[in-house]
Amino acid sequence: MVEYAGEPRMRARAPPPFGRDGAGARGLRHCALALLLALAAAGAHGAEAAPAASLEYLPYGSARVGPAPVAAHHQGGLFRISDHGRVAYLFGTVHMGTPAFFPLPPEVSRALGEARRLVVELDTRANDGFAQAVAQHGSYAAGDELRRHLSPPVLAALTAALHARGISVASMAHCKPWLVANLLLSMELERKGYRRDQGVEQALLDAARSHGAAVTELESADYQLALFDTLDPARAERYLKETLDGLADGSATRKAQAVVDAWASGDARALDGLLRDATAGDSVTAEFTRRVLLGRRNPEMVDGIERLMRRDSVTFVGVGVLHLLGANGLPQLLAQRGYLVERVY
Repeated sequence: MVEYAGEPRMRARAPPPFGRDGAGARGLRHCALALLLALAAAGAHGAEAAPAASLEYLPYGSARVGPAPVAAHHQGGLFRISDHGRVAYLFGTVHMGTPAFFPLPPEVSRALGEARRLVVELDTRANDGFAQAVAQHGSYAAGDELRRHLSPPVLAALTAALHARGISVASMAHCKPWLVANLLLSMELERKGYRRDQGVEQALLDAARSHGAAVTELESADYQLALFDTLDPARAERYLKETLDGLADGSATRKAQAVVDAWASGDARALDGLLRDATAGDSVTAEFTRRVLLGRRNPEMVDGIERLMRRDSVTFVGVGVLHLLGANGLPQLLAQRGYLVERVY
């Protein structure tokens, strides 16, 4: 949990990616979007196979928390967390969107208006910390490059995918496979009309600024990219291959669209499906989502929310909607720690 992105000490690294094509700032914005998309909609580009999901992630609503919803289903889910007069509102988001997403539900606007602090996973308005994290975790050291870590079939598929999108292979030469995978997925969704500057976090940040609420990050770019950097070379290549396969057959964009649709409707069945799709099967994407993107991060997020609730009377927390789902979701974990958890809708 950080108030502002830090300035980590750097190892010797190759030149930053994207520089050769003169698209540095644009590339970093794409990378920030790609990272958040992968963290919030993890598993959207995994394999189609769907064995039973891990028992760590029971379907949404399988363990009741608080009273039944008091409002119609809409947009993600909103919870009220309270303890000894301190309140936090917990809202499930998606990190890219369209104008049709707005305005947000009145319950969300009222809760945000009460809050003295807005908490988000990562404040993507600043690029400096992200640029350093990309160099630290997402780039190969000088003298190394992407093609050395890919089998000929995967390299050929990647080359075709990049050329189809007007991107040179050379511009990605220093990027690790997982970073390229997330970048390609985010670009495809942008092509479908979804934009980061119309994502829910951006609206929350704008609202917080307008009424003077403080903004705090639960995580940092350095921390988030370091998670992906735990993928060893073989698993990182498989992660890229799964993404390329999903882009080629259209399943990646269909699943990402399903995330957006389920968020927009707030439908419990659709949300159940999101969690199952994100965590089921033996793909690298599903396993990484299960064990790291949700299994590791959710308890750490709860630790951060607890600390922040001690600082302010009312806090508003916006995190990717998958973090709210199942027995290992934030509402359930907070309830297990003794907080009163009430579902607003």
